[in-house]
This record gives sequence, C-alpha cells and structure tokens, in this order.
Amino acid sequence: MIVELGRLYLDQIAALAGKIADLEKVLKREAARGETASRLQTMPGIGPITAMAIETFAPPMESFRRGRDFAAWPGLVPIQHSTGGKQVLGRTSKMGQRDIRRLLIIGAMAVVKTTGRKNAPEGSWLARILARKPRMLAAIALANKMARSAWAMLTKGEDFRVPAAMAS
Repeated sequence: MIVELGRLYLDQIAALAGKIADLEKVLKREAARGETASRLQTMPGIGPITAMAIETFAPPMESFRRGRDFAAWPGLVPIQHSTGGKQVLGRTSKMGQRDIRRLLIIGAMAVVKTTGRKNAPEGSWLARILARKPRMLAAIALANKMARSAWAMLTKGEDFRVPAAMAS
C-alpha cells in the first residue's frame, strides 16, 4: 500500500514538472517577444520571470517620480527615522509588492554569487559593498539598485548599460 502511495505521488510530481516546464517555455517566448520584458532582461539578474512580473504587476513607470519611489514600491528601501535634521536609516521596510521584491533579491543573489566566483572588478560598487557587508545585505542593496535601474531603463526607453567603472 505504501509503495502504491509513493508511486501515486511520484506520478503527480512528474505530471506537475511537465506542466511547469511547458509554462516556462511559453513564458520565455512571451518575454522575448515583448519590448519591455526584453529590455529588462538586458540587466544582469533579471530573467524572463522577473521581467514579466515587473511588466505585469507594476504600475506604469510614469506614476513614479524617481527610481527611489519605484524601489520603495516593492519594499526595497530602508526605513527612515529622521529627527532634528539627522537622518538615520533602518532595516529594509519589506512593505510592498512581495513577489517582485523576492524575484529581484533572488536575481541579485545570483549576481552576487557569480561575482564571488569571478571576483568583481576592483573598486566597483559591488566589490566595495561585498568587502564591508554580508552577502545577503549586499544582495538586498543590489536589488534596490536593480529596481532603480529598471525604472530608469523603462522611463528612458534604453537597454541596460554597464557602468563605466565596470566596463574597463
């Protein structure tokens, strides 16, 4: 009886894995077809799923005044505690669109992981932050930067450009 139950579970897992693979193929094809999603995919750390999620669930980029406002929408900015003219930044707010926040952080972790293997260019922003902070904190900061860059790319209608400090 247990063997039959195990086979039933394995059959269900195999069927669901096939459906997921089919959906991923369709998603990749649609992401390559769309202008916004293909533009977002030029940035390291943003793949078809993240690009389609931003295109689908994010409000129009024109509704945000600046990149920080868009980064705050999924909850990727630190909480500000300001008093007496002194500005103190706290932990990441995590208030906002959790799916896009999670996808951006996963993409940033992938960039941090590959950077760790290949070693970031000396003096680059990511190398400096990885030298000072834990990897996860650096990934969240990178996700914030990715959200701001995505806003800039979509409002200006440009593809991702590698910063001048990293190009050399």
